[in-house]
Amino acid sequence: MKTKELKPAVHPDRRSRVVPVSLMFIVLCGLSFYLGGIYCSEKGKIFFMEVPKVVRTHTSVPAAPIQIKAPVISECSIDDQDYTPCTDPKRWRKYGVNRLTFLERHCPPIFERKECLIPPPAGYKTPIRWPKSKDECWYRNVPYNWINNQKSNQNWLRKQGEKFHFPGGGTMFASGVGAYVDLMQDLIPGMKDGTVRTAIDTGCGVASWGGDLLDRGILTISIAPRDNHEAQVQFALERGIPAMLGVISTQRLPFPSNSFDMAHCSRCLIPWTEFGGIYLLEIHRILRPGGFWVLSGPPVNYKNRWQGWNTTVKELKSDFDKLKKLLTKDDIAVWQKSADNGCYEQHAPESFPPTCDDSMEPDAAWYVPIRSCVTVPNAAYKKLSLKSTPKWPERLRVAPERISMVPGGSSGAFKQYDSKWKVRVKHYKTVLLALGTDEIRNVMDMNTLYGGFAASLIDAPIWVMNVVSSYGVNSLGVIYDRGLIGTYHDWCEAFSTYPRTYDLLHLDGLFTAESQRCDMKYVLLEMDRILRPNGYVIIRESSYFIDAAAKIAKGMRWNCQKKDTEYSTEKEKLLICKKKLWDDDNDNDMKIFQNKLELDEMQDVFFETVRAVI
Repeated sequence: MKTKELKPAVHPDRRSRVVPVSLMFIVLCGLSFYLGGIYCSEKGKIFFMEVPKVVRTHTSVPAAPIQIKAPVISECSIDDQDYTPCTDPKRWRKYGVNRLTFLERHCPPIFERKECLIPPPAGYKTPIRWPKSKDECWYRNVPYNWINNQKSNQNWLRKQGEKFHFPGGGTMFASGVGAYVDLMQDLIPGMKDGTVRTAIDTGCGVASWGGDLLDRGILTISIAPRDNHEAQVQFALERGIPAMLGVISTQRLPFPSNSFDMAHCSRCLIPWTEFGGIYLLEIHRILRPGGFWVLSGPPVNYKNRWQGWNTTVKELKSDFDKLKKLLTKDDIAVWQKSADNGCYEQHAPESFPPTCDDSMEPDAAWYVPIRSCVTVPNAAYKKLSLKSTPKWPERLRVAPERISMVPGGSSGAFKQYDSKWKVRVKHYKTVLLALGTDEIRNVMDMNTLYGGFAASLIDAPIWVMNVVSSYGVNSLGVIYDRGLIGTYHDWCEAFSTYPRTYDLLHLDGLFTAESQRCDMKYVLLEMDRILRPNGYVIIRESSYFIDAAAKIAKGMRWNCQKKDTEYSTEKEKLLICKKKLWDDDNDNDMKIFQNKLELDEMQDVFFETVRAVI
C-alpha cells in the first residue's frame, strides 16, 4: 500500500515510541532541576506570569473552559499591610481639600495597580470569635494605639497586654453606650419593637453604637473616612461589627434612596449647616419616609459641650440657630422625616432648597455628585414609609413593594428566589462545614439580587454586606426593604474597606456577568486583599470560568477544591477556597511555593505531551 505521495506507508512499532518519550522525560526533569537552581540562587527576584484578560460578550458561547497558567504572585511590601487602593493616604496630595474631597474614592489607574499579595502585620493572629470579639481584639491585628493615647478619657478602647479592650465608651457616652442608647429608645419607641431595623452611623469611631444596636435587633452600617492613625473602620470590622470606609463630602453615599430607618451622628464633625445644608439633604435622600435622624454633640447642648470643638460658644450658638431653621423643628436632637409627600406638595418652587427635578435619579449613587435639592420619594410606592413597612423579622420574608422596579420582579419571583437560596445554602453547609458556625462572622455576598444568601443565613452568628453592581440591575432598595444592609460597588475597582476584614466572600456568576469589563485576576487579587487569613471563598460559576479562577487562586496560595452544585450539573460548579495564613518574612517559603507552581506547570505539560505522543 502507498500514500498519496506514492511513498511507502509506514506503520511504526509501538516500542519505537518509548525512546522519544524517555528523552522528553529526561529533558523536562533536567529543566526542572535548572529552574530549581535559579530559585535557590537568585533570592529576592519576583516572577510573574501574565494571565490573559478574560473577555466574553453576553452573546458568545464558549466551547471549552479557559486554559491559563497559574500566575506566580509575590507578596507586597510590609509597608502596604493596610493598603486601601481607592482611599490611599499616599495619593491624597493629588486632590483638593475643599469639602474633604481627598478623603473620597480616588482609585489608581490600571498601570498603577499592585499585582502582589498584601501581607498581614507581624504577629498577626486569627481574630477572636464573635461575640467575644465585640469586647476585645488582638493588638497585633490592628497595631495602632493613637485612639488609646489621645482619647483615653472617653473609653473608646484600652490596650491591656496583647489585646485591645472595648468598654463601650465614646466622646458623647464616656460612661457607656448602653445608657446612651436607652435614652435614645425613650425618644424613639420604634427601636424596641422591630419597627426600626436598619441604621447608618456617620463618623462612627470604633462603632460601639452599632455594636450595641446589634443586641437590640438593629443592623447598622458604620462609616468613617480612611485616616493615617485612628483606623476606626478597621477596629469596627476586627470586632465583627458592620462598617465600611466612607465620607459625606461631594459625592452621594453608595446607597439607594429611602433605605435606612435611622441615621445617627454623635459628635461626627460633619458641618451640617455649611453649603446650604447639603449634607443634611444627603441624609434626607437615604432615610426612609418616617425614618429618624439622631444628632448628639455640638451644636446640640453647645453650652456644655463646646470645649474641644475648636470653636467658640458664640459660633456654636449660630450653628444651632441655623440647624433649627433648616430643619424647621423645635427638637433637633431627634428629627423625623415626613412619612408622606404632603409637605413636598406644599413646597413653593422658589423655596430653598428646591425639590430635585426628574433628571436626578434618586437611587443613582455611584460617583454621583450631591446636589442642593430635596429628593422626593416616589408617590407610586405607598408602603415605603416606616409605619407601613412590616416589623422585623416579618419584613425579611415579605416581597417589598419596590420589587416592581426590578425587571422581572414580582411577589411570585421573590418567593421562588428565596426558596432557591434555602436549597443552595443548605448544600453550601455540606461542602463548607464552617458556614453557620462562629468561625465565620464578617460575610460579603459580592453580587446579589435580593439578598437571598444573607436571608438564608439569618439565624447564623454572622452579618452580610450585600453588594449590588453599580452597572447591573438596581435591586439594593429591595434588600433594605427586607431589613438587610448593602452597598453599590463596581468590581473593576477596589472595595471601600481595609485589608483582612472579611471571613467569607461569596460570589454567584460574577465573572460571567462582568468578564467583558473586569479582569478576573484583579478581582481575585482584591478578594485576597479584603479576605482574612484562614478566611473562606465560595465561587459559584460556570465551568467555563471555574478552572481559570482555580489557577489564579493557586497562585495566591489559596487551597481550593472544586465541588458540584446542589444539582450536580456540569455547566455550573463550586470552587471552595481557604486563604492561607502566611508569614511575609519567610522568603524561603515563597521560593518553595514558586518552585512548586513551576513544577506543577511542567508536570501538566509533560503529561499532555505524553498523551499527544502516545
